[in-house]
Amino acid sequence: MTGPQPAGGLASVLVPILDEIDHIDATLAILRDQRYDGELEFLLIDGGSTDGTRPILDRVAAGDPRFRVIDNPSRYIPAALNLGLHRARGDYVVRMDAHTRYPADYVAKGVERLRSGDVAWASGPALPHGTGRWSRRVELALTTWLGVGNAAFRRARTEVESDTGFTGVLRRETLLALGGWDEESLVNEDGELAARVRASGGRIVCIPEMAAAYVPRDGLPALALQYWRYGQYRARTSRLHPESMRRTQLLPPGVVLAAGSALLPGVVGRIARAGLALYGLAVGAACGSVVPRAAARDVAALPLVLLTMHGSWGAGFLRGCMRFGAPLGAIRRAVTPGPTAGPAPPPPGGSAERVRRSATP
Repeated sequence: MTGPQPAGGLASVLVPILDEIDHIDATLAILRDQRYDGELEFLLIDGGSTDGTRPILDRVAAGDPRFRVIDNPSRYIPAALNLGLHRARGDYVVRMDAHTRYPADYVAKGVERLRSGDVAWASGPALPHGTGRWSRRVELALTTWLGVGNAAFRRARTEVESDTGFTGVLRRETLLALGGWDEESLVNEDGELAARVRASGGRIVCIPEMAAAYVPRDGLPALALQYWRYGQYRARTSRLHPESMRRTQLLPPGVVLAAGSALLPGVVGRIARAGLALYGLAVGAACGSVVPRAAARDVAALPLVLLTMHGSWGAGFLRGCMRFGAPLGAIRRAVTPGPTAGPAPPPPGGSAERVRRSATP
């Protein structure tokens, strides 16, 4: 489909929810405040909340016909999104998270960009906004080149084409044609979907007007668990879609392997120690880059944050290689000179077949 399309149209907003009592009032206010020139419906997909969130959802749905509550027995995000997708009535499907702060014209800007006809997915930068001591330090880490690599969706200041999207807006027909979200991608479901969008010839853009703020983990143990899970499922996505791996994603597992090899004798140990020394210099440079805008105590803690992120992600990636199989094709593409991300055929079996399978922990 090409060329501008008329204004309006129904947009379906999918919001996976599980125990969001600390955020749900703000989330509902953000949904109500969305400015859009067409109709809106909000599908609140609850994974069995037990903290008092569910009565709030039911009360809102009873008082506003735009809101519907859907049960998600599996509790997992991709399953929630597929439940919402198959109950959505809109031409456009908007994914929004319950603990992220979106601008009032988020839906409008995304739909407007899709109407131009040249993109399949419109999203915005994911901006960390720390509220606690450690979440502010994670935010600081994610403003450095070592913390974000070359992920365009974390720092776009003008429209850029990206290899993935942070939540965002797609046409419902696009999602249905691709089989929806992969329910076995319990983490990194957007990255896996993005690989299929690009393989089908679709473009993903990140536009600054759709920037959304989220609160990072406020503690090193929680951060480590988050990145451990990220790393595992990045290994799975990379195995399914070798073209989706970035070169920078080889750094964390490389650091973990170097740390495990540094005490070995001979050339292997020397190479590992040299690699760790270079990593130390990179961490020092990243810390130096934030000195003018951060407190000394936060700068001093930054190496711990970066090491937690990289070590947990890298160890998770290696665990994912054992669990899902090593993505040798992805690694080979990543280390080969030239572009590392380009369209490739979907894996055997088809995405729709994978989506229909039940999610497993």
